[in-house]
Amino acid sequence: MANACGPCIGQWNRSEFQGQPNTIVTSYNRNFKARNDGNDKTHAFVTSPELVTAFALSGRLDFNPLTDSITAPDGSKIKLRPPSGEELPQKGFDPGVDTYQAPPKDTSKVSVQVDPKSDRLQFLDPFKPWNGKDYVNCPILIKAKGKCTTDHISPAGKWLKFRGHLQNISENCYIGAVNAANNESNKVQNQDTGKWGTVPETAKQYRDSGKPWVIIGDNNLGEGSSREHAALEPRYLGGVAVIVKSFARIHETNLKKQGILPLIFADPKDYDKISPDDRISLIGLKDLKPREPVTCKVTKKDGSEFTIKLNHTFNESQLQWFKSGSALNLMKEQRVNKK
Repeated sequence: MANACGPCIGQWNRSEFQGQPNTIVTSYNRNFKARNDGNDKTHAFVTSPELVTAFALSGRLDFNPLTDSITAPDGSKIKLRPPSGEELPQKGFDPGVDTYQAPPKDTSKVSVQVDPKSDRLQFLDPFKPWNGKDYVNCPILIKAKGKCTTDHISPAGKWLKFRGHLQNISENCYIGAVNAANNESNKVQNQDTGKWGTVPETAKQYRDSGKPWVIIGDNNLGEGSSREHAALEPRYLGGVAVIVKSFARIHETNLKKQGILPLIFADPKDYDKISPDDRISLIGLKDLKPREPVTCKVTKKDGSEFTIKLNHTFNESQLQWFKSGSALNLMKEQRVNKK
């Protein structure tokens, strides 16, 4: 296998095995469900390079290289010798080639050209700054049930060709998350129209009608690769807050950097009190401060209400990301002010 990104993030074109149970064995550290080829019936096991080679040569998973032999085309039996090697190369490590190219000192005359018809590259427009108001009566896009990694939030594989095109890659937003309303993936109900649709489709309907939405999540939401797209996509589609029992640390920070509020149930049991068709209001955001909880008003479908507390881990600097709309927005403001 190539010493590159593919073995990790999954870019194999194994169309002949789609929908069929099969097994692959690799020496790389990625064996998430459907990770390698998009087929959730592919079983992936991780072992040493030596054992991977032995399985490949024998073509069998029950092959024991210590006791079994391989039958050659001429019928002869071949026994594999136990591998041996040097812990460190005798001539030292290859220093490689320095390919770094420094940017020009004067960038005023540099322009980046992107074909507007490209489906793989797209300029990233700045997100709008926070308008200073509370988020009121926000629909819940999805109440994610159980494990929800960055693979569930923004799958890799075939989607990776769009990583430079936020609009296109956002079509995979939360498509792997399990909806607590129906125990299905990528099927949610628009709380305004009552119609069922995909997660990205429903998110765009809310966004285009001017309704900010929120995500409700379980424990350790966002574990896995620290993919920026797992935070960029909800922001692009109109999300304003992700409320969970707990976050994976890097994903929580990524959400902050994109201007989304990552909030944590002060009482984890409040997760069970919220239904997918509730409305969420985040109150008193103008007074948002480090170590002080956010007040959340939950409005049920019958009009009844209750209030819960949500914690957060914003520091003073990170609060400026939220107010400016993103960390990049703040960096641009500071650069302009410096001039």
